[in-house]
Amino acid sequence: MVLLVTPSERARECSAALREAIGDQVKVAESLARATTLLRSECFLVVVLDQYLLETEPQEVASTFQHLGTAIPVQVNLAISDVDRLVREVRAAVQRRRHDEIRARRAALGAISSELNGTVTALLLSTELALETRDLPLAASEKLQSVNDLVKELRQQLESATSAEVAKQAAAV
Repeated sequence: MVLLVTPSERARECSAALREAIGDQVKVAESLARATTLLRSECFLVVVLDQYLLETEPQEVASTFQHLGTAIPVQVNLAISDVDRLVREVRAAVQRRRHDEIRARRAALGAISSELNGTVTALLLSTELALETRDLPLAASEKLQSVNDLVKELRQQLESATSAEVAKQAAAV
């Protein structure tokens, strides 16, 4: 959802253009105080802030920015910007956010995979060494083999999940 913060008479026109371009619902707030109230109660992908309000309501700016959460702030001077420019700015911000999220997911996935791979390798090594123990009772040997098989299966699942996530993210770009 997009929040358009402007007292401009062009708010309706801008709202319709953003709704069509982004394909998401657009809410309009006429002041920063109203925007802050909406930001407290709802989650927005983008918050478009009219530069006019940022200059005329300086006491409200900090509060509004404090409540943005994960929303992308886009500052635009609607007095001099046409609707096409507004749409381009918002699309560019959304695209940058999507690329940032993909990079962050890849980094997190890589870190988790590295940590788990170390643990899985240690488990495999430990179970294989334990299986080589002389005079190991048959029941213990079977249980260790079962653990070893489960750890191998876990490794395959981790590898396939990592590959699938990377392919999914590459397709999203």
